[in-house]
Amino acid sequence: MTRLSIAPRARDDAGVAAVAERFSRRVRTVPPGTCPLAFELSFLQASAAQTCGKCVPCRDGLPQLAAMLSRVVSCEANEGDVARMRALAEMVRDTSDCAIGYEAAGALLDGLAAFSDELESHLTAGRCQKGVGQTVPCETLCPAHVDVPGYIACVAAGAYADAVNVVRKDNPFPTACAFVCEHPCEARCRRALIDAPVNIRGIKRYAVDAASADTVAPPPRSVDTARTVAVIGGGPSGLTCAYFCALMGHRVTVFEARERLGGMMRYGIPAYRFPRERLDEDIRSIMQAGTITVRCGVEVDAETLRDIAGTFHAVYVAVGAQAGKGLSLPGAQAEGVLSAVDLLGAVGDGAQPDFSGKRVVVVGGGNVAMDCARTAVRAGAEEVSVVYRRRREDMTALATEVESAVAEGVELITLEAPERIERDGKGRCAALVTRPQMIGPVKRGRPAPVAADKPERLIPADIVLVAVGQDVVTAPFEGFGMQADRGRLVADERLRAAGFEHIFVGGDCQTGPATVIRAIAAGKVAARNIDEHLGFHHKLAYEVEVPSALPNDRTPMGRVELGERPARERKRDFLNVETGMSREEVAQECGRCLRCDRFGCGVLEGGREQYA
Repeated sequence: MTRLSIAPRARDDAGVAAVAERFSRRVRTVPPGTCPLAFELSFLQASAAQTCGKCVPCRDGLPQLAAMLSRVVSCEANEGDVARMRALAEMVRDTSDCAIGYEAAGALLDGLAAFSDELESHLTAGRCQKGVGQTVPCETLCPAHVDVPGYIACVAAGAYADAVNVVRKDNPFPTACAFVCEHPCEARCRRALIDAPVNIRGIKRYAVDAASADTVAPPPRSVDTARTVAVIGGGPSGLTCAYFCALMGHRVTVFEARERLGGMMRYGIPAYRFPRERLDEDIRSIMQAGTITVRCGVEVDAETLRDIAGTFHAVYVAVGAQAGKGLSLPGAQAEGVLSAVDLLGAVGDGAQPDFSGKRVVVVGGGNVAMDCARTAVRAGAEEVSVVYRRRREDMTALATEVESAVAEGVELITLEAPERIERDGKGRCAALVTRPQMIGPVKRGRPAPVAADKPERLIPADIVLVAVGQDVVTAPFEGFGMQADRGRLVADERLRAAGFEHIFVGGDCQTGPATVIRAIAAGKVAARNIDEHLGFHHKLAYEVEVPSALPNDRTPMGRVELGERPARERKRDFLNVETGMSREEVAQECGRCLRCDRFGCGVLEGGREQYA
């Protein structure tokens, strides 16, 4: 019998796997601003290289489609060429034997539909749409467009106050974002082509620890304009708008319903994640920016709105999403069923719950659910469980938050949907009854759960915390005449409230519940648009000299991660759980930055100006 050896093939496959890993890194870090049709072409070419050659539609069709799309990308095609390409793609999609063929063709058809404006520009104008072109990934993907490479360079040089001011050029909450930002800026960090994204949030945390925001003088205020701006809501979006409007020389009055400023950063994020004294550092620095008057404890109704709208030259409504959604279940009115938003709000007011000896069940799978579960642990609960109707990997909570909750003893009960709440003889919560789920087809980009043919589960519970979303209280604003759609206040692309010239809307009350950095970004845009509405076009002076870029260190190395205090310690108190970097660690992490603002696309004109 002839001896066969598979060693050469195995070596080749291992080599291909290594290339595939490098290729996947390139896909994960696709630069913002890339022409979508060009990226579709690269996907199609990669798919053609994978064909096994057995079936004709895939073997011959994919290379032909790639050639056709190449002509489109090169602006050499016409409408007839596109029609033939669509017809061929439909044939490949419908007749290919395996997913290599039909998925590639289907993706092309989806892309042609999704990027129809770009396609039209290539066909009629002979070029990409205006604005297409690579940009600095971290700066582009930060909703507030903070100069990330700039403040990393300042931290590397030990200029921590300068780093804080580089952040505050676009975001007056450097401390808040150092603690709780979900760091979308890291999503396509080009350093991932070498090893892993730079720990951008961790570097910012080091900067604000070394130079607290309230000790760094804000930039000089512009000349007083005698224009008045009312900001309704003292959360991240409202205070951001107030900060920038004050720097522009306008006189700002902030109306806040609660007794203290901060919005959901104070009343929705537990102190163990974001200590209140650190939030106050950002707020104090904002108050130093100019003429800002604060009126706390003011509940704004339709009559108050009429007075404000008639008194101030411009109004910004940024009331957030402060109301918790409930469960439409039998027994949901039982004693012991609480809104997650109400619980966290009470904690923000200093009213610590006592769940000693209680069995607590949290319903939901987002960051708020994790915050509630970890708060319940610290409140002395005997057992804490999180019930979620999808899988763990489908949770919208940050993976690190889920891992931390589990480490603190929280049990995850997944693929279970709440059915009803059982009560004891006194009307108190006794148990949550759930119906097992299975994962069905994908809907709106997520696997949808459907009921499974399994028995109900009874989960004993003294307390049920409902963390299934937040609502915007729109009634007072609708009573004033503002428009709402599906529970959100309506505004145009310049954040101007529908039907009003001088009233602007932004943040969670306009978009629905989102993140702190997105609320900050809305406040920044609103301030700029209010300034234009008032007849100005202020350029704010931030006199910070960013250090020159050093040659890249291309040596692959591990990413520095922020640690946490041991679970056995941290779960007993509300002190900050996260530990910052050492000077050695931050120096290494700063050295991994490739300074895309000075190399590659960063040297092109117009990169940063579009965010000014």
